[in-house]
Amino acid sequence: MKTKIAIGCLVQWYEIEILSEYIGTLIKAINYYGKESVIIDITFTTNQDLEKISGNKKMLDILYDFYTQTNKLKDFHTNVVIDDKLITIADYRRKFNTQYCEEVDLLVWGETDMLVPKQMFTILHSLNTNIDTPKYIATFGICKMWDDSWKPLEHIEFTDKPFIHGDGENWWQLRYTMNEDEMNSFNDKVEDLDISIISPHKYNGCGLVISSEVIKAGVNIPHSCFFIKEDTAFMIITQRVLGNIPQYHFKNILLVHNRKHPNKRSYVKGENESYIDSNRESNKWYTVANKMCEENNRNLFNPKYKSYNWNDVWKSLN
Repeated sequence: MKTKIAIGCLVQWYEIEILSEYIGTLIKAINYYGKESVIIDITFTTNQDLEKISGNKKMLDILYDFYTQTNKLKDFHTNVVIDDKLITIADYRRKFNTQYCEEVDLLVWGETDMLVPKQMFTILHSLNTNIDTPKYIATFGICKMWDDSWKPLEHIEFTDKPFIHGDGENWWQLRYTMNEDEMNSFNDKVEDLDISIISPHKYNGCGLVISSEVIKAGVNIPHSCFFIKEDTAFMIITQRVLGNIPQYHFKNILLVHNRKHPNKRSYVKGENESYIDSNRESNKWYTVANKMCEENNRNLFNPKYKSYNWNDVWKSLN
């Protein structure tokens, strides 16, 4: 029997221009593995509490584009939700974990700026059926990151390349936007998997694989994580509840995270799309909410600490 897998992705309305790349690679990965064994979950939010749509674009047009993309998934096991509430990545992933942990064996955190390796689900099935540790997480090789603490996660062909701050021209760098063919050029030549166990845990949320037994044991993103830093919060809770469970890492299978994709924040009022790095960070609410989430994570087990929430963000801006 094939391993049952759910992959979930939150789509903010301004990410509409990169959604097709995620869906295209996802379809190929599922076809490579088997439609009957993968659930696709997508939540699309039209909320404008944080970002406003620019005057030259209509939400109806964005919704039409969204339906055009998700219609490609009509022959798959798919759950698509459209919501007008403020939904953050922490909100979505917390709900996704809870919703599917009883239905599948593995959970995968997808992202709109992620390119899914076509071998992903087949590899995860092999892993899940050949280990005797039902509670685990798994990750795939990624690009060159900010500092040496990320080296255990870097793809074997990336890790010895030099880090050049601000560089987006070289294929191994964080700021480089990679396409599907480039990703496949690394993955298609793999004959034998290079697998390591990363200890202590180290990962970012994009493409994180979680066995459902981890969620069933009580691990999830705490509600004090109301915006971002959800991967860090999940890591802290995992280690506190289950200890240093295995993190299986596929060093020579590349998972692309185009976090600096030039079209990642399209049609946002007041933003210059040429400067993707600084667009969101230029908003004061972002800086405040980011710091509050960090503070909440640092004090998860402090009985004298009261966690911040969105109301505290708005109050601080008045």
